Amino acid sequence: MGFKINNLAKIMRVLRDRDGDCVMVTSPANRLYATGFESSAGVALVTRDRAWFFTDSRYFESAAAAIEGAEIRQVSGHNGYSDAINAIISELGLRRVGFEDERVTCSEYEVWRTRLKAPLFAVSALLGRLRSVKSAAELEAMKRAQRVAERSFEQILPLINRDISEKELAAELIYRFLRNGADDKSFDPIVVSGTRSSMPHGVPTDHKIQDGFLTIDFGVRVDGWCSDTTRTLCVGEPTHEMLRVYATVLRAQLRGIETARAGVTGREVDGAARAVIDEAGYGGYFGHGFGHGLGLEVHEQPNASEANDKPLPHGAVISAEPGIYLPGRFGVRIEDVLYITEDGSENITSLPKELTVV
Repeated sequence: MGFKINNLAKIMRVLRDRDGDCVMVTSPANRLYATGFESSAGVALVTRDRAWFFTDSRYFESAAAAIEGAEIRQVSGHNGYSDAINAIISELGLRRVGFEDERVTCSEYEVWRTRLKAPLFAVSALLGRLRSVKSAAELEAMKRAQRVAERSFEQILPLINRDISEKELAAELIYRFLRNGADDKSFDPIVVSGTRSSMPHGVPTDHKIQDGFLTIDFGVRVDGWCSDTTRTLCVGEPTHEMLRVYATVLRAQLRGIETARAGVTGREVDGAARAVIDEAGYGGYFGHGFGHGLGLEVHEQPNASEANDKPLPHGAVISAEPGIYLPGRFGVRIEDVLYITEDGSENITSLPKELTVV
């Protein structure tokens, strides 16, 4: 606990610019974004010029030591959070309270709506836009996570053989994440081999590593920030078709990376990569988007997909991960992470992309 980057001042500025009263931050990822403090319980309340963090006795002391720019108050009892927020509403005469409409359940919404003394308005889109643009410090934190993940991946390469199972290889990877400084994995690793490599989100099994493609999709969390990388290897010698598919995916990724820059829509980036796969005759075998936003969560705004017709902002961080999946035969995915700039992008992934045969 005690991660230093917090964005309370940034939220305050947005509220002043938009003439908003206050934002109530309740979800774990957005609490971490706002305060720089990670916990399983708490609510941050941010107005145009002040902030509070309410939590229970389990986190009060550590929150007080870790959070800068907010008053820390302890709550207890069934109505503790709503009572604490109502006290601020009454003290400052707040007219509306922003809530995370995309994060709360229907029952949670009813609780806030009926207990708070000011009407609610939606702020998930606002927080999503803020989080989609990474500061220099946030980018450096993501690079640290990327290096930990890559070091761990390199360390498991000598372990790959036909006598180790997919589950065992995934476990070896997670073990090295923690040994190398990760706080946790950012998602359960995908380790699929042979015919199972055609499953984009296949779950590791007890089956031994099979001949053919071996796809490993992995990521870590360091100080709350996520990494996400995929590499497809080959166990034994690849066929000509396998080499052709791998080369097609790599060309598609490079075309998408070449297209990505601030001001270009997510749909355009996706389309550039998709055109390469279509031209090679594999258009029906690339079902997901080119990439997704990455940050405090492994999937966040903005997306580089057919569904996103909005321009990518300068400072966004997205994955670059086209793939081709031939059901029951094999699949290939190659994934890097890009920091979007006005002139193009910075690829913060350093692992090689040439096909590795093990």
